[in-house]
Amino acid sequence: MIHAIISYFDSSSAEYVHALWQHIAIAVAAVTLAIVAGFPLGVLSSRNRVARSIVTGTLSTLRVIPSLALLFLIVVLTGQVGFQVALFALTVLALPPVMINTTVAFSHLPPATVEAAEALGMSSFKIFWQVKLPLAAPVVFAGIKTATTEVIASATLAAFIGGGGLGTLIFTGLGLMRTDLLVIGGASVAALSLASLALLNLCERRLIPWKHLPS
Repeated sequence: MIHAIISYFDSSSAEYVHALWQHIAIAVAAVTLAIVAGFPLGVLSSRNRVARSIVTGTLSTLRVIPSLALLFLIVVLTGQVGFQVALFALTVLALPPVMINTTVAFSHLPPATVEAAEALGMSSFKIFWQVKLPLAAPVVFAGIKTATTEVIASATLAAFIGGGGLGTLIFTGLGLMRTDLLVIGGASVAALSLASLALLNLCERRLIPWKHLPS
């Protein structure tokens, strides 16, 4: 097994690096698009009780759909395959945790704190950026971390529809009964998930230091 893995990297290191970068690229793009779309929509939906109920209910239901089923459903609806379709599917997958957490975070802000800011004469712009966002940030960031780990794992399935990435190694290994490719692909996805979580935790400590202050 170890000899086969070493042999693969000796002969196909460029192929591996290409698959790895494809996986990272599609995951980063999907999470970024989910944040760009989900954060403002979550903030807006938090301001209306009916909209909040609809958003959380609909997106919670969407999260129940298995990733593979969602991929194939989008392929059927669009009639296309490839990187762009896989990116769209993964963005849809990343949207619920980002948008739900944003909605919940901005819906449960301490009223007294916001009222105090208003009493001090702060503008709506300053209240949002200096009061509401810092208070909501930990919950919002938790949604981003959830979305990232889910997308990295689900991006493996993108190979089914021509999205590339580390999933190509896994599915090739399954087709050729090559355990070395299964181990390399699976271990790489696991390592990438752990590395991304560690990076996000580091970013969280830098961007939201007050969350980690001793109580």
